[in-house]
Amino acid sequence: MRDDPAILDTLDIGAGPAGIGTALALQAVEGLVQGAVERGQLGETFLQWPEHVTFLTPSFTGNGFGATDLKSVHPDTSPAFSLGVDYPTGAQYAWYLRGLAKHFAVPVMPNTEVTTITATAEGFSLATSKGSVVARTVVWAGGEFHNPRQPRLAGGEHADHSATAAAWAARSGRIVIVGGYESGLDVACHHVAGGASVTVVDPDHPWQAGNGSDPSFRLSPRTRQRVKAALATGRLILSDAGRATGIRPDAKGLYTVAIAGGTAVTADSRPILATGFGPGLGPATHLFEDRGNGWPLLDDNDESTLTPGLFLTGAALRHESLKFCFVYKYRQRFAHVARVIGERLGRDCSGLEAWRTAGMLTDDLSCCGVECAC
Repeated sequence: MRDDPAILDTLDIGAGPAGIGTALALQAVEGLVQGAVERGQLGETFLQWPEHVTFLTPSFTGNGFGATDLKSVHPDTSPAFSLGVDYPTGAQYAWYLRGLAKHFAVPVMPNTEVTTITATAEGFSLATSKGSVVARTVVWAGGEFHNPRQPRLAGGEHADHSATAAAWAARSGRIVIVGGYESGLDVACHHVAGGASVTVVDPDHPWQAGNGSDPSFRLSPRTRQRVKAALATGRLILSDAGRATGIRPDAKGLYTVAIAGGTAVTADSRPILATGFGPGLGPATHLFEDRGNGWPLLDDNDESTLTPGLFLTGAALRHESLKFCFVYKYRQRFAHVARVIGERLGRDCSGLEAWRTAGMLTDDLSCCGVECAC
């Protein structure tokens, strides 16, 4: 590739933990010319979190003893130290990310939305709301929060997704939540604590899942503790009667949630959909191959199988049966992607070994998914 200063070596799309974290890892590659764009403000997704939502896993400063904070996206930082809290809110974590970008001088252009991405002989040509950009490689770190998953449910327009502030607003009486994994039980416990009676509908009864130690497939310890306390009030019902098939409002302001098999539950306010999020690939969607379940297919370097030079980082990352949907998981791949990009461009990547020492560089996927002995 020709040495042209007008062409970035790599462009990060997104300035959340995945985008900022990858940009920081790329800084450790000698002489790499990079940039990042963000459609809103730095940490935009977290600024949009409902105010009552916090992280499910704790932040704790253990860096000095080789135990990097679970929420950190740089080996030498700790959100617990910066924020003074163990379960940050979205606004708090956005503050941490903005602090990182400022301290490490990450070149981020906010309020810049990417509208199209085109593969070219040089790499990629991108159209944005502030003009065009050319880059040799691209890292998609756009996140998922802007892509709430809507289930195939008749009358779904009469419900509030758990990602919205309306789902967390104070309610009384009977509440019905469709979906019983982390998000569903999080909002359920929130409303039980506020005095409401809550029924959670999920035919997969994830609250009973006990196999394996991977929190991507079973509830976090914090959620289990909260659910136990909520059940003790007698105002939380965990229903595995069947799949919710429809929502029907009536003239009295009540909502009936139909269940497969002919049963139903009634709510005094709009039901809540805790049905998760899609991969959120936006203008990059056509450049990734579908795994067959809606998630992007990647090679062992987190690179698109359709478009060489296009990488994915963040919660949408999947490899076989592995899910990288927690910060402490997907951050393991920032330095690996940075090294792949750096080596292809003939740059010195030895600075990334500091990330490995800190336990933030995983390049052997076979070591992931190991179960705890007890």
